[in-house]
Amino acid sequence: MCPPNGNRTGALEECEVASPTQYFFYRETLNISSSIESSGGGIHMGQALCLLLAWIIVYLCIIRGVKSTGVVVYFTATFPYVVLIIYLIRGATLHGAWNGVKYMFTPKLEQLLTPQTWINAATQIFFSLGLGFGSLVAFSSYNHHHNDFEKQALAVSLINSGTSVFASIVTFAIYGFKATNNYESCLQRNCLQLINTFDLAEGSIDAHNVTEWIRHLNITHPDAFNSISEKIEHCSLEGELDTAVEGAGLAFILYSEAIRMMPLSQLWSVLYFTMLLLLGMGSMLGNVTAIITPLTDTPLLTNILSSETINGLVCLLCLLLGLGFTSPSGNYWFTIFNEYAATLSLLFIVFIEIVSVCYIYGLKRFEKDVEDMLGHRPNWYWRLMWAVISPLLLFSLFVFYIYSYIQGGVPTYQAWDKELGRSIVKQYPAFGQAVIALLLLSSLSCIPVSALITFCRRRRKQQGVQEEQLECPREKPTRATRS
Repeated sequence: MCPPNGNRTGALEECEVASPTQYFFYRETLNISSSIESSGGGIHMGQALCLLLAWIIVYLCIIRGVKSTGVVVYFTATFPYVVLIIYLIRGATLHGAWNGVKYMFTPKLEQLLTPQTWINAATQIFFSLGLGFGSLVAFSSYNHHHNDFEKQALAVSLINSGTSVFASIVTFAIYGFKATNNYESCLQRNCLQLINTFDLAEGSIDAHNVTEWIRHLNITHPDAFNSISEKIEHCSLEGELDTAVEGAGLAFILYSEAIRMMPLSQLWSVLYFTMLLLLGMGSMLGNVTAIITPLTDTPLLTNILSSETINGLVCLLCLLLGLGFTSPSGNYWFTIFNEYAATLSLLFIVFIEIVSVCYIYGLKRFEKDVEDMLGHRPNWYWRLMWAVISPLLLFSLFVFYIYSYIQGGVPTYQAWDKELGRSIVKQYPAFGQAVIALLLLSSLSCIPVSALITFCRRRRKQQGVQEEQLECPREKPTRATRS
């Protein structure tokens, strides 16, 4: 339900033109501004306290290092499966769930021809597997030397893909339930409009024959029908299913609206948001571990600070950085970081990693390392993927991303318009575009800058050795004397 307005003569206009779920998310939860340029209002205290609580939980989970993190990850990784199974059973019993599942498995071949589809797919794989973030390298550094990572890599890849399909089925089942309810509600509104306008008997028009009645009345009573033509809605189940959203809109608006329609909605809401919390905690633990592991391996830091202090400083820094996203325009800044800080850099980092291993370090040397750890060399499939297919795919996606970014013109974002009760497309201002360029350049420049610094240091070291050799003349060999 929408809250009352200031005069208590009706509901708030912003909530009426939107929906209660959208109003609660954009106004109560985010208190979002009308654009990224509107930065007044300060920090949202509710968001700031939730952010503080999240980082306190993360710190308590990693305070003892990887041992405590591993125990927590077992729970954060398995409990969401329990919730998904419960939701799958519940979703299968919902009216219209099959419409969503059928929509999910119906291919749209025209989408497969667009580079953005493959870029989004690659980004999803990078995020779900943690490729390029360093979390996999950080956790694997604690394994034994002869750990069977080949089987683990296959198991993780299959489980990840299976989980994505499984979660998608659950999501689209509930999405189909919501779309079907919206579609049937639209038909019911048209039925009521026709019955009231043409004095028809109740029950004569229903959801199954309302389309035929509209066509019939338009022919037999054109004048009367024209007077209500603007009130007759165009109802389409395909159209409802096509209005897909992603990111925060999917998690906090669409799914919440679907849960609100279910019986015992409070129970399903608690389960759903508990699952989201644990998924977020699991991702935060992995990313923080990727930062902490190289820091704790640095003798300069560990000689001065304890591991608990290092962990606390990292969490404190992340907390302070995150506070900027709790302002009224913080969600727009979060969108910038989410869309531009990771996607291109992940493609570039993973591409450089595989090229460095295969063509700089050497594929033969890497195969020897694998043989030393596993007892056998990798087969032809792995060699083909490492040396040919993966570099080509990553390079192609990298080029496609740059091409689509250039062709797209001025970057745009979705801004909430409280007068219209929906999001509208706006162009980023000049300072927003400058931040986007800075994010892209800073994330991409780390590798070439580090390589240049390393090269200069080695070059300087070699020159120093040569100068020492020139300053210290070689001793002339003495002739042995005969006795």
